[in-house]
Parts: sequence; C-alpha cells; structure tokens
Amino acid sequence: MILDNPFHNDNRQYNFTDHPDDYRQEFPIITNLISKHSKVIDLGCGNGTLLHHLKKERNASVKGVELTASGVKACRKKKLDVTRGRIDKRLPFKDNNFDYAVCNVTIQMVMYPEILLSEMKRIARYQIVSFPNFGFYRNRLELLMRGIMPPHMLFNYHWYNTGHIHQLSLQDFKNLIYTTGGLTIRELHSVESNNFCKKFFTLKFPNLFMHIPILLLEKQ
Repeated sequence: MILDNPFHNDNRQYNFTDHPDDYRQEFPIITNLISKHSKVIDLGCGNGTLLHHLKKERNASVKGVELTASGVKACRKKKLDVTRGRIDKRLPFKDNNFDYAVCNVTIQMVMYPEILLSEMKRIARYQIVSFPNFGFYRNRLELLMRGIMPPHMLFNYHWYNTGHIHQLSLQDFKNLIYTTGGLTIRELHSVESNNFCKKFFTLKFPNLFMHIPILLLEKQ
C-alpha cells in the first residue's frame, strides 16, 4: 500500500501523465545490444519510449509489461502492445517466447528481483538489465562522510519516499546471477564518458566507477 505523502518529491508511484516521452541515456546502448528484427519484451516499460525506439531503430517486434495505469495509457497512445501487471511474479508468456527480455533501471524497484530475473531467463534467450550501482564511489563517500543514504544514489529522493526498495551494487547483481544459475554475462557496458581517465577507471574498476551498469546476459 502506498501511503498519502505530504511532500511533492515522491517516486513510489510513477505518473507518466505529464511526461509521456522520456528518452534516457541508456537507450542507445540497449539498442545496440539488440539484433534487428528481434522479438523483445520490456518489463517495467514505463511510458514505452524505449519500446517505440526499438520498434523504429531495430524493426523489432515489441511487447511491454507496466504496472502503472498512466504508463500503460502512454504506451497505448504510441500504439504499443503493453499489458498492465507486475513483473516480479510468474509472467503469462511461454518459455523462450522472446529473443530479448529487457529490464531498464527497474529491478531495484520490485519486491522480488530474484523472481524477475528467473522469469527473464525463462521467457527469453538474452536478458538486458540495468540498475543504479550502489557501489558507485560517490555513494560510498556520501555514506562514509555523512552517514546517511546518499541522495545521489536515490536521484535526489529520500530513503522514505523512493521507489528504489533494493539497493544493490554491481557485485551484488553478479552474485544474484550466480545464485539464479543458468545465466552468463556476455557484455558489460555503462554510459560512455569522453574523459579518458574516467573511461579507463570505469573499465578497470566497474563496481566502483559505473553509475548505471548495463549487462547483456545469455541463457546457458
């Protein structure tokens, strides 16, 4: 249950009514990971901007699942095939029904991320997952020096009014992959920086310097 909140700054229940289009910096990377003419499902597809982009740029056959009514409405205005529902339970799709299952910056917001990952493995050959990395160096410094949940990690929300209910690092996610079993990491990406030093350290120490890791997984 989502309680009434006296503050305006609250993202526990997204409302896409005022922003039906929201192009994110991860989209070009995710797009490049997907082959043309593929069958793709976006779990937690929001307003459908990524699906619309994949349909246009990759000529992909796309489908989405989204919890919020405003997100589903925005998707259907884009003429996208989107179902309303939770993504962290048994999904109404056959085994190996898709080439790619995508979950972009959403796995940290569901109640059962391990079920979500298992379902992505069941319904698709490849899985693309991205999330905010709690192990990012700025978060470590803020937690060490200030002793509070880092606002940078929560995208300027607070611990009590954020929908990010599971804070995880890149290494945590790798451990989840191992626990889930049957998955292997094919590629690891992050949003590119033009700074050579930043790029070098990001590649050398990804758990420390990747703000939003983007992983391409494959079912073994």
